[in-house]
Amino acid sequence: MKLHQSPIDKQPAWLQSYINSTEKQRRLYKRTLVIVVIAQIFGGAGLAAGITVGALLAQDMLGTDSYAGVPVALFTLGSAGAALAVGRLSQRFGRRAGLAAGFFGGGMGAVGVVIAAITSNVPLLFACLLIYGAGTATNLQARYAGTDLANTKQRATAVSIAMVATTFGAVAGPNLVGVMGAFAASIGVPSLAGPFILAAAAYTLAGVVLLILLRPDPYIVSQAVAGAAERDASVEDTALSTNKHGVVIGALVMIISQIVMVAIMTMTPVHMGHHGHSLNDIGLIIGVHIGAMYLPSLVTGVLVDKVGRYVMAVASGVTLLAAGLLSAGAPADSMLGLTIALALLGLGWNFGLISGTAILVDSTHPTTRAKTQGSVDVFIALAGASGGALSGVVAALTSYPILSIAGGILSVMLIPFIIWFRNQSA
Repeated sequence: MKLHQSPIDKQPAWLQSYINSTEKQRRLYKRTLVIVVIAQIFGGAGLAAGITVGALLAQDMLGTDSYAGVPVALFTLGSAGAALAVGRLSQRFGRRAGLAAGFFGGGMGAVGVVIAAITSNVPLLFACLLIYGAGTATNLQARYAGTDLANTKQRATAVSIAMVATTFGAVAGPNLVGVMGAFAASIGVPSLAGPFILAAAAYTLAGVVLLILLRPDPYIVSQAVAGAAERDASVEDTALSTNKHGVVIGALVMIISQIVMVAIMTMTPVHMGHHGHSLNDIGLIIGVHIGAMYLPSLVTGVLVDKVGRYVMAVASGVTLLAAGLLSAGAPADSMLGLTIALALLGLGWNFGLISGTAILVDSTHPTTRAKTQGSVDVFIALAGASGGALSGVVAALTSYPILSIAGGILSVMLIPFIIWFRNQSA
């Protein structure tokens, strides 16, 4: 099998030293995780801004609920194009270049959203939300960087470490909505644009951390190691081949988890606003939701590595069903009911993303892995965009409970596909 052309083909002395030393590879793996953790703390704060107030900002500027899902749809759609770009950049130049560029793009988009809010310019708002989506895509793709030098028993755990780091920023972000809103108002900016000021700074800092510290690049080293192993006659080609069935099932698990989570999450702030909840109440529930998306990751990663990828993928579908049913049945004025429902929604997504990511990494060849990961993340982003765009329309035409029940049913439909594809790839 011919290696994909990349910067590693010349094999300079520093790179050869990593090929020859498993100890150096192990140290770089650990160092990479530390750097990804630092970047993800900032990235999580940037991610949380749009999720928390994006729908409310659109509702305020457009004067209708029917398009409240458009901001999430737009920055999720923008993340689709960004995922492809970040994947291609990472494939060609390494994780450092791809991830840093993505976070810088997200920061620029957040600045544009603030300007749009100040000038009440709806077209500019929509355009900048697309660019802001680059941060969302990069925040997700950063999880792959930790897996580049991980062995098969470490991959889900590596993903989980990156996601736990996101928790610190992602939980803090929504709970700073009131503070950032007050700060924005004090400088003459609409209060709902305040969290996007935080996002601009957070995404930019995440990009700076990766650009400066992610050296040597783990993906370039992993390509070199894979190339050396491939040339070793003792390594069978099947160990380094791509499992198409595995790619499909890993992608499907993440896509369904994303569309259900985004649809219900997007309309929850609007649903709460209609029933008298304050901005701080909304920020608290979204903070709990995002915490549930990321905080359980260390346990989830161990479970995925120990119990199995497919078992946890099924658990994702069941948990998302429970979240949808509870969201539909909880009294609209009940903070407790909605908090538990949104926590389950985040947990189900967590199960799906980590198990699906591990399946995808297991099923791809190291020399083309970044490109495949970027392509799969495009479909994940498009699924989220669809969920965000349709959620407002469905809730407006029917109700929030109907939307939640539909999401739960869609998630449980994932299980037969998991079983079928698992049998196909066995």
